[in-house]
Amino acid sequence: MPTYAIGDVQGCYKQLRKLLRHIDFHPGRDRLWFAGDLINRGPKSLDTLRFIRDLGDRAVAVLGNHDLHVLAVAHGFSTPKRKDRIGKLLKAPDLDELMHWLRHRPLLHHDETSGMTMIHAGLPPQWDLALARRCAAEVETVLRSDAVDDFLANMYGDEPDIWDASLRGHDRLRFIVNCFTRLRYCDKHGRLLLSAKGAPGNQPKPFKPWFKIKKRRSADMQIVFGHWSTLGKTDAPGVWPLDTGCLWGGRLTALRIEDRRRFSIGCPDGLYR
Repeated sequence: MPTYAIGDVQGCYKQLRKLLRHIDFHPGRDRLWFAGDLINRGPKSLDTLRFIRDLGDRAVAVLGNHDLHVLAVAHGFSTPKRKDRIGKLLKAPDLDELMHWLRHRPLLHHDETSGMTMIHAGLPPQWDLALARRCAAEVETVLRSDAVDDFLANMYGDEPDIWDASLRGHDRLRFIVNCFTRLRYCDKHGRLLLSAKGAPGNQPKPFKPWFKIKKRRSADMQIVFGHWSTLGKTDAPGVWPLDTGCLWGGRLTALRIEDRRRFSIGCPDGLYR
């Protein structure tokens, strides 16, 4: 009964089904993990969301920044961006059901058997697994409650940019969300640099990829993540990046959790403009 973790699908439904055929996925036997950004900028967000939802307990999906953006749009607290392709999803008769399912997805998934943890983006250096799980649970509780609208209305922003256990209210939730769904670079103190999106080496000093910070408290973890299509290969121990840029004509990648073997399929140039 293998488990496969899959990088950012972003509504690229045909490519997802092609990858599942490539790994010979059987829903009655295998399990899938999705590292967030299920939807938004690819051509078939509605089909993707329905398919993953209908897998039931055969699939686990964590939330990414694009998933949260679509939730904010659907709840009336943001507007579609020029590059979004969610018109069909927003007009779907089962939109409310799909958004209810989406906001009940976690920000972090930890598997005790394999010891692997899946998130969408990153962790600040102050967080170990226990603290990361508690912080994720704080946001998940709000997303699943009647306070979801208040949360979505105050979700956006780059501040605060450093962890402090005394953070409260919207500031605390916003920082947690930014780490789990947007983080790429930070400094040794954990100050976030959310504006940099390019490959390592192009960011300003003293910022580094979050997993390159010395003495980070998550260094003993095995972490699967997506979000960073420009990252390229990395030899950093304990991290397994899976966003290989399917949306941009790259590849869609799966990692078999049991033996860490990667599988991928090519995606056509021009899939997204």
